[in-house]
Amino acid sequence: MAVPTSESESVENRTLLSQFYSHYLVNRIKTLYPYFSTNFFSNFALRFRSTQRRECLPLPLPSSSLDSPVLMTKRSRVHDVVEDILERVLINLHSVQKNLHFWQSRAKSTDSEKARFMIFERGPRAFIDETVKLLCGLTVQGSSTQNLSQSASDYIGERVGFLNSLRYSLATFLAQVYMEVDKIGEELVEDPETKLPLLLVTINVLFSTLEASIGHLHATRQSDSSVDGSYSTPLLFEKLPEINQEGSQWTDCEIRDAINSVYQNLDKLDSYISFLVIKHKKPRKITQYWIRYTCGAVGLSVCSIWLLRHSRLVGSSDLDNWVEEARNSTYSFFKNHVEEPILSIRDELFDTFKKRHQGIMDVEEVQLTSNSLHRMLLAFSEQTKGQKFPVNASDQEMMEIVMDRYEKELMHPIQNLLNGELVRAILIQVQKLKLDTETAMLELNQILRANEINFAVLTALPAFFLSLLLMMLVRGWFKQDTKAEGRGRIARIQRRLLVIEVKKRIMQYQNYVDQGLERDAQYMFGLALYSLDRLYQSVKWHAEATGEWERLREDIIDLAKPRLQTAHKESVISHMVTFECLLPSRNRQ
Repeated sequence: MAVPTSESESVENRTLLSQFYSHYLVNRIKTLYPYFSTNFFSNFALRFRSTQRRECLPLPLPSSSLDSPVLMTKRSRVHDVVEDILERVLINLHSVQKNLHFWQSRAKSTDSEKARFMIFERGPRAFIDETVKLLCGLTVQGSSTQNLSQSASDYIGERVGFLNSLRYSLATFLAQVYMEVDKIGEELVEDPETKLPLLLVTINVLFSTLEASIGHLHATRQSDSSVDGSYSTPLLFEKLPEINQEGSQWTDCEIRDAINSVYQNLDKLDSYISFLVIKHKKPRKITQYWIRYTCGAVGLSVCSIWLLRHSRLVGSSDLDNWVEEARNSTYSFFKNHVEEPILSIRDELFDTFKKRHQGIMDVEEVQLTSNSLHRMLLAFSEQTKGQKFPVNASDQEMMEIVMDRYEKELMHPIQNLLNGELVRAILIQVQKLKLDTETAMLELNQILRANEINFAVLTALPAFFLSLLLMMLVRGWFKQDTKAEGRGRIARIQRRLLVIEVKKRIMQYQNYVDQGLERDAQYMFGLALYSLDRLYQSVKWHAEATGEWERLREDIIDLAKPRLQTAHKESVISHMVTFECLLPSRNRQ
């Protein structure tokens, strides 16, 4: 399971503290005012209890029960009680699992990493205490490093063992309640008024079993424990009033008292688990990285003092000058790489023929040169050949006549320079060269004009890449998809890992059943229910977006059925991984 983010951790820590101190306040009021009824606080809480609850794993009731009018009228007594039990036990189990996952990861680390955790990741006071112990060990024994590693192993192992035992008790209780509801699910739908008292009696017995299980943890607590404080008061649940627990005819008042007793036990369980988790919780992020935060605070302080020395407060204008230079540089960058390229692209797209500057060479000038060359070639050819040429004669043919005459004139260059046609042939070639040059310049001008938009886009590329980088950073900051509820590649991996975890725990549950280990089988089934609940929460939004939620919800409910064959559950899991919301990242398919 992935460790949640620091924000969710702080919210859960505040919830645990509020539950603990609220329970403490209620006990103090009961002590000061003993004339209040035992059920006064529970009735008051039930009256103002919020109707909006966290949607958890559905109850193991028949699928037709959703349309049952009898069940809908008795929903407050059947669904609400059991759903509140499952919801609050799952929340407590998640709190225990989150901290247990942290300490288990620390237990798997090396001795040097454990020693670093003991010294540097438990806060300034632990840093000072462990440093003093380390120095004292070096002067006395010379093996303080081994003592520190052993102390770290004992410190972490104690928390792992306690939280693991606490998870065992909660998961077993969760499985027992869920299995009991599954046994009488159909009868609970058909005749809820008769089966509800028997269910409340069974839940009362399960609370007593949970009380003994958690009390065993209290009894086996070591005297030299490294846990701060103490929790000497054991957990004591309320018992059902003295009523006919075996009979099926209960009055409405007796059922209400039994329900109030259940909620009182839930409140006590929440407060007690909250207290225990606080005692064994993992260090907060600010405690683990207190050295980094301290260095950052020192660096920020030094930077603030340096800025203060260059500010107006001490008569210096350096800070104002730097701000002005930064403003001018930013404005210049924006103007040269953002504003001007955009305006240039706009002008090229919308004002191509209106606001374009004059080119190096126009088509009219080239046409005049071409016409002049044609007339010169026509006159030279008619004079040389002594015949009339058509007006549309080819310039190439007439140019061949000029070149033939030119080659003959070069045999006697001096004589023909004065009396022949050599000079005239040379001038015609000069005119031809002028025409070729003007044509090349016109084509070059057209190429430059065609690429003006490309040049403007290239000028704007630095600003574009800078904006793209900022957008990626902002997107990565807002889209933190490391949890299974996210929408990125890491979130998809987390959801698939949840499916694998469910399959693993179902197989372990079946192994315990085959070996006849009923208690261990209930514990493993409770962990499977916890994993299914996490999967249910994380995949719901994505499955609804892809239209797969109804089918996927049915598969999750099938996996939570304790009486369903393991082989069928394996086929259900094989079918589940084909859903779009549980597939690997799309760009890797």
